[in-house]
Amino acid sequence: MIGVKAYIASRLIVFFIVVYIGVTLCFILPRLSPINPVETVLSRYLAYLDYQDPTEVEYLRNTLMEIYGLKGSLLEQYIGFWKRIVVGDFGPSLILFPTPVSKLIGDSIPWTVGLLSTCTLFSWLTTNIIGGFAGYFSNRRWAKAFSVFAITVHPIPYYIMALVLVFLFSYLIPIFPMGGGISMGVKLSLSFEVIVDILYHSILPALSLIIVSYGGEFITMRALTINTKTEDYVQFAESLGIPKRRIVLKYVIRNCLLPRVTGLAISLGGIFTGALAMEVIFTYPGLGMLLYNAVLNGDYNLIMGICIYSILGIAFAALLLDLLYPLVDPRIRYR
Repeated sequence: MIGVKAYIASRLIVFFIVVYIGVTLCFILPRLSPINPVETVLSRYLAYLDYQDPTEVEYLRNTLMEIYGLKGSLLEQYIGFWKRIVVGDFGPSLILFPTPVSKLIGDSIPWTVGLLSTCTLFSWLTTNIIGGFAGYFSNRRWAKAFSVFAITVHPIPYYIMALVLVFLFSYLIPIFPMGGGISMGVKLSLSFEVIVDILYHSILPALSLIIVSYGGEFITMRALTINTKTEDYVQFAESLGIPKRRIVLKYVIRNCLLPRVTGLAISLGGIFTGALAMEVIFTYPGLGMLLYNAVLNGDYNLIMGICIYSILGIAFAALLLDLLYPLVDPRIRYR
C-alpha cells in the first residue's frame, strides 16, 4: 500500500509541474506578441464614431485592460491569471466580444472531441489488429497489399489527404458536402435526422484522419509483430498446435499493444487542440477552426483558453496512463 501511495504521489507531482509550466508559458508567450488586444478592440470601436472624447476613450481603455487581465504589474497579472483559470473564467473573446471564451470553447469541444476521439479510437484499434495479422502472416498477398498502402499514405499530411478527398467526393463525384458540421438551417437536437446529418458531414474529415494515421499505426504494429512472433513463447505455442488466429490475438497482438497504449493516451489528450488544418479545410466547427480564427485576429484570450485546455488534456491523459499502465503491463509494479 505504501508503494502504491508513493507511486501515485510522484505521478501527481509531475502532473502539477507540467501543468504549472505549461500555464506559465501560456501567460508569457502571448504577451510577447506585437498584437495588443486592447488597442485592437479600441480601434474597431472608435472606427464607427465621428467624435471621440479622450476621457471616455481612456476609461474604455482601462476597462478593457481589466477585462483582458492586463492591468497592474506582471506579477499582479500573473496572480490574476491563475485566479481566472481556477474559476474557469478566461475573459471575453475579441472575435465575438463580449462573448466569454469559456462559452466559445464549450460550444466547440463537443464537435472536436466527438470527431477526433472516435477517429483516434477506431483507427488505433483497427490498424493495430490489421497490422498484427499482416506482421504475423507477412508473406501473404493481402498482407503485402496492406503494407504497400500504408507506406504510400504514411508520408502524406492529413490536410493534403483532406484536399484530395474534397476534390474527389465533393467536386468530382459530389456525394459528400464540402464543409460544415451540419446542414444550414438545421437546429442541433438529439433527433435521428440531426444525428444522421452530423455523421454525414463528418465522413470526409474522419476519412482524412483515419487514412493517414493508418500508415504510421500499421507500420509500427507490423514491425512489433514481426519481432514478437520470433519469441520463444510464440514458437512454443505454435509447436503445441494452437490455432494461428488464437496465437495472433492472444499472444502476439496482446503483447504488442502494451507500448502502443502510450501513443493512444497522448493522442486522446491531444484532441483538445483540434485538427487545425483539417477543420479549416472542411470549415468544421471545432476547436481547430476556433483556434485558427483566434490566431488570425490576435484573440489571445481565446488562444490561451484553448492552449490551457490542451495542456490539461494532455497532462491528464499522461497521468491516467501512468496510473493505469501497471494494470495493463504486468511487468510494471506500483513501487
